[in-house]
Amino acid sequence: MRFLVRDRLLGIGDDYWIEDEHGEKVFLVDGKAMRLRDTFELKDTRGNVLIDIHQKMFALRDTMVIERGGEPLATIRRKRLSLLRNHYRVALAEGTELDVSGKILDREFAVEYDGELLAVISRRWLHVRETYGVDIVREDADPALLIAVAVCAIHLAEKERED
Repeated sequence: MRFLVRDRLLGIGDDYWIEDEHGEKVFLVDGKAMRLRDTFELKDTRGNVLIDIHQKMFALRDTMVIERGGEPLATIRRKRLSLLRNHYRVALAEGTELDVSGKILDREFAVEYDGELLAVISRRWLHVRETYGVDIVREDADPALLIAVAVCAIHLAEKERED
């Protein structure tokens, strides 16, 4: 499955659609402005909230929390010793971890579970400006979760660049 994401140009508070490879709208990322912490909602085409994403308020390192139905699903934060590449760890509520690594600000990175590739985020195969693709490799993977992970990693990397 491949999804196309139009890059946010203005930051938090912007809403943007994620389309499938046929150009059909699939998910809406709804940025919530005027909040104490950075907050997003991933919605379906009917406006139903699938996933809530928010910044953890009291954490030593920038951390984003992903929730589904009010229940924690995952926590994402930068790995401590990642000097050469952007490297993030996603701790799933069930106790497993995903690894996000690559050139996140360039939209060239991968999401892996235990060394197995789950998704590739890339601009390489697209000719549309300010657009990147999320290619879900495993058919049994949760597309909404992987898109939420990509949104979080990009947001954290951009915040880190600003600081």
